Amino acid sequence: MAMQKPETLAVFRTRLQALVRGSGGSQSQFARTAGIDRSTLSLLLSDANTRLPRAESLAGIAAGAKVSIDWLLGLSDSPGTGPEALSAPTVASGADDPGDEHLRNWHLEARGQKLRYVPSALPDQIKTDAVIAYELRKQASASAEALAQISRERIAHARAAYSEIEVCMSRQALEGFARGEGVWRQLGARERRRQLEQIALLTDQFYPNYRLFLFDARQIHASPYTVFGQQRAAVYMGGFYIVLTAAETIRELTRHFEALLRQAVVQPTEVSTLARRLLREIG
Repeated sequence: MAMQKPETLAVFRTRLQALVRGSGGSQSQFARTAGIDRSTLSLLLSDANTRLPRAESLAGIAAGAKVSIDWLLGLSDSPGTGPEALSAPTVASGADDPGDEHLRNWHLEARGQKLRYVPSALPDQIKTDAVIAYELRKQASASAEALAQISRERIAHARAAYSEIEVCMSRQALEGFARGEGVWRQLGARERRRQLEQIALLTDQFYPNYRLFLFDARQIHASPYTVFGQQRAAVYMGGFYIVLTAAETIRELTRHFEALLRQAVVQPTEVSTLARRLLREIG
């Protein structure tokens, strides 16, 4: 017989309380890992609460705590902490926040394995502080500095001997940045020049651990996503991730990424030359 909502809510609250206690951290830390507000978590833990969480909050809690949604709702007696319980796609918030705890954990989890990355704009690992600040200009200054530090950690990761990172983006995106088109039109020429100089420098300096490929967006299309080793992939959808952990799905995204590389019109050893040519065009 199906469990009725009051009983479902009671089981959910009890199991959520157990997860928070067993996490070894504070409620604030648990909330960040789950991608929800601290106030939302407090409400869900309260005996006075009469509502189940929204679907994205439920998915975030399950993904962050590595349990199944069925277990959280009392539909299963097994927490489902094994890989098979995480095979279905889940949703996590924070995709527009480079300091998001999910991203930090996934990057740490994949260290020593290959990271495959299709960025939504410029790759995090080679951005200048000025470009980071420009992208985060609507953030409070303390938050912006914290997020800038995360991006600098990505640069250190790309520099590390243990890393192997492949990035594939469109040539047109880089050329549009150089010309100050679209979202970049309020970023001054001086800062765009400095960014192109850093791209030229770092793509040479980090090679072969870090390899940037450029494809022709007139011929192929790729939505932003990252494949973190063999554990998981995240497809970026506005402020959310679609998080995929099924082995076959990860293999399929890996094959898609490798097809992008085969069709690249600019190879990693040619990116610095292109960046310097774009520099000359800016003047």
